Amino acid sequence: MRRWADRANDELRGAGYRMGPARSAVIDFLAGQDCCLGAQEIHQRLGGRAGLASVYRILETLAERGLVQRVDVGDGIARYEVHGDEHHHHLICDDCGKVEAFEDERLEAAIREVEARSGYAIAAHDVVLRGACTACRN
Repeated sequence: MRRWADRANDELRGAGYRMGPARSAVIDFLAGQDCCLGAQEIHQRLGGRAGLASVYRILETLAERGLVQRVDVGDGIARYEVHGDEHHHHLICDDCGKVEAFEDERLEAAIREVEARSGYAIAAHDVVLRGACTACRN
């Protein structure tokens, strides 16, 4: 994901954005994540290196430039994740709110089959599975 951070920094600099400590902290943090997070969670995990309003502004800028993807898992919280080469879907625990990424090649194959049968050119898809995580089920 380091390549993503370099690309994000280069694109923002090229667009005239200044690379202050808050923006650098958010980009570096996101580069190390493998699933979506909300702005408040990012702010908390940064431990004061960026104010909450700055985190929101930075995420919106990154989303506008196509560098992060806004993920809606149906709970009213805007989550963001790096828009990279890896594609995954999300498992959501309805009890504790935990969000986990998952990949399934058979699911991807089924989606390609739907594309072929329907005649649609599928540009993107998101799969969100809801339920109870192992910890909440026990």
